[in-house]
Amino acid sequence: MYQIYREYMFKVCGHQTMSLSNLDFDYLRHLVRQHSAVALDAGKEYLVELHLSNYVRQIGFDTIANFIEHLKVSKFGDLHIAAIEHLVNYETTFFRDIYPFEALKNYILPEIIQRRQSCQLEKIKIWSAACSTGQEVYSIAMLIREHFPMLNEANLQIFASDFSNKALTRARNGMYSPLEVRRGLPANLRKKYFHSCSNEWQIDHELSNIINFHQINLIKPWSTLPFQQVDILFIRNVLIYFDINIKKDILYKIKQVLHPEGYLFLGGGETTLNLDNDFERVQLGQAITYRLKS
Repeated sequence: MYQIYREYMFKVCGHQTMSLSNLDFDYLRHLVRQHSAVALDAGKEYLVELHLSNYVRQIGFDTIANFIEHLKVSKFGDLHIAAIEHLVNYETTFFRDIYPFEALKNYILPEIIQRRQSCQLEKIKIWSAACSTGQEVYSIAMLIREHFPMLNEANLQIFASDFSNKALTRARNGMYSPLEVRRGLPANLRKKYFHSCSNEWQIDHELSNIINFHQINLIKPWSTLPFQQVDILFIRNVLIYFDINIKKDILYKIKQVLHPEGYLFLGGGETTLNLDNDFERVQLGQAITYRLKS
């Protein structure tokens, strides 16, 4: 089956195969690792061919090998960034893994709102780190609009970030294909918060305008973050791509920005266990979240 799949991918990439040499693949692995901390596993050359072949032809290179040779002798710039962005996974959906959103609605936001009633000047801060093309943060915004209409610009701040300018541009634009809006987005919310635009679906600008988008590379220093004391941090399905040292470093930085009574959401296959003992695991309904130990 694997061999059939590889042969199929070579066909769809064009008549001329764009097979990688070990040296070229190692160069791309190092490039991606250095600038995003994402590790491309050995044996995944076919994924490079799948994600880069059309792009390199569009910009005038005959083969991926020629494109990589150009990258090797050029100063780091837009083409290097484009290569990295094509090779990093941006898979996401609306209301992905629904349980964290249920916990947000049924437990976390009611608790924080009640706690903040005595301190009305302190805004609730939510950060969707590694927001990709925006489905997660828009899901959060829609949930708040639906169930917590008392939260507005005066008492709420929603931040979204990604290292990829390409992904952030799509997130800011809030334009999604019919397939994307069918994945996880209830029909009533699509009808209420989107409108059809040139065979795609455009999110309501009133919703997108409440979100502050920032280009942030999580592996770089966080000293210049435009926000601190985050109450709710979504950083899901990100740590799985990093090695242990990077995971520990990111969890350490999370501790510096997370409110002492804040909540951290990781992906279903991620944990702080054996990485950072300052976090404790908390189950809210069907969702798992993490809090700083008091």
